[in-house]
Amino acid sequence: MPKQPACKPMPPMEVNPMHKPAPFKPLFSLLAASAAALLAGCSMVPTYERPAAPVAAQWPGDSSTAQAPAAHTAAADIDWRDFFHDAQLQQLIDLALTNNRDLRIAVLNIEQARAQYRIQRADQLPSVGLSLSQSRQNPSNSGDGISSVAVGGLALSAFELDLFGRVRALSEAAQASYLATTEARKTVQINLIASVASSYLSWLADNELLALTRDTLGTREASLKLTQLRFDNGVASELDYAQSRALHEAARATLAQVQRQRALNENMLALLIGQPLPAHLPTSTQRLSGAALLGDVPAGLPSDLLERRPDIRQAEQQLLAANANIGAARAAFFPRISLTGSIGRASTELTGLFSSNDSLSAWSWAGQLVAPLFDAGRNQAGLEATQAKRDIAVAQYEKTIQSAFREVADALAGRATLGEQLTAQKAQAAAQANAFRLADLRYKNGIANYLEVLDAQRALFSTQQGVTQIALLQRQNQVALYKALGGGWNAKAEAEPQPAS
Repeated sequence: MPKQPACKPMPPMEVNPMHKPAPFKPLFSLLAASAAALLAGCSMVPTYERPAAPVAAQWPGDSSTAQAPAAHTAAADIDWRDFFHDAQLQQLIDLALTNNRDLRIAVLNIEQARAQYRIQRADQLPSVGLSLSQSRQNPSNSGDGISSVAVGGLALSAFELDLFGRVRALSEAAQASYLATTEARKTVQINLIASVASSYLSWLADNELLALTRDTLGTREASLKLTQLRFDNGVASELDYAQSRALHEAARATLAQVQRQRALNENMLALLIGQPLPAHLPTSTQRLSGAALLGDVPAGLPSDLLERRPDIRQAEQQLLAANANIGAARAAFFPRISLTGSIGRASTELTGLFSSNDSLSAWSWAGQLVAPLFDAGRNQAGLEATQAKRDIAVAQYEKTIQSAFREVADALAGRATLGEQLTAQKAQAAAQANAFRLADLRYKNGIANYLEVLDAQRALFSTQQGVTQIALLQRQNQVALYKALGGGWNAKAEAEPQPAS
């Protein structure tokens, strides 16, 4: 690889003992020239155009039911306190928003991105600091030729004149990355709220299944005792007794399974809220069928997702950052001009700097221009890499939109069918309860064998479990729809974070 041209060395500070210019005039002139150059600078960042949404304009199915009337509030504008009506659930969500570690990490990521943006933005302005130096030299290598110079004052470090917008493009990319982290924080909050609600609903379903299993176990214990009594008296066969006992043990196994699942859901809730569960939670009597448990949300249109889903907005900010990086890569093909200067006092002794009689005014400034001539294709490769990253960001943005569209469509499909399924399941459970009553009556009157009673009892328990499980799916689907539409983050309730000033 050819050797890169060496940078021109900075000239030493000039000290003219016969002339004392106005102390700040050279520095002001330097800053004024820098500002003029910045204002005249151009931008190499490509004009941004939002990619077309790769989804249909309407939700699958009957679009007339998916569109919300204009008077209805969009899901993203419904505060989570207005959607979740259960007081205990609201308390759990409050605890999660305060203590959850994932959300805390997301907030700290915002602070990190904010600081990085401020660092990058600071490169657009000169850096001025205090400078103090002393040098001694002996050109003739004799004791009489030693000279000493001490210089102190304000110094301007190497400042790049952003004529082609390279520094501005990097600052724009850092700002877009910062805004992307704020959208990521909103996504984490939305997912957290939905996870807490879903786990709480599962916990309620566990409570209902636990009560149902205990009732069923009690019924089967009574049935087993009766069958054993009939067997001991020669009225029932040993087969009847064995089948009754098998059904009783199955209920015991189901009880242990439900208890384990309830403990797992409690552990998940404890992880989400970041602390042990409140002491009063296990005494809750709330049921999945409670009318005041959850609210309802209008679906709106697919185009609303582009503005209301934080993950889509995050993907677009990442696309904007990639687009800005192309401008910085383009600017690398053009010359860079940097300025360095200082103004202050000079003296032959360090202590003389603090005395006007023993020191003189001194200033210096230097400019450097570096234009790329041969870099073995490095700049071209850098430009191609940023363009490829931009294309990747476009694909990720489009995929995020498609994933969001599918989530809403799935939730709408569930809302359209789960209600009917639950109604049918409840009707089946009622019919199965009647079938069990008739089978038991027939057995007691000697018309049917005990196998019919056992089959009816087993089917009744299964359909009753199905009612609770489908009710859980219906409630969790409501939460999934609220989450998919961007619910859980209300911009009116919390101020949007602004770029650092």
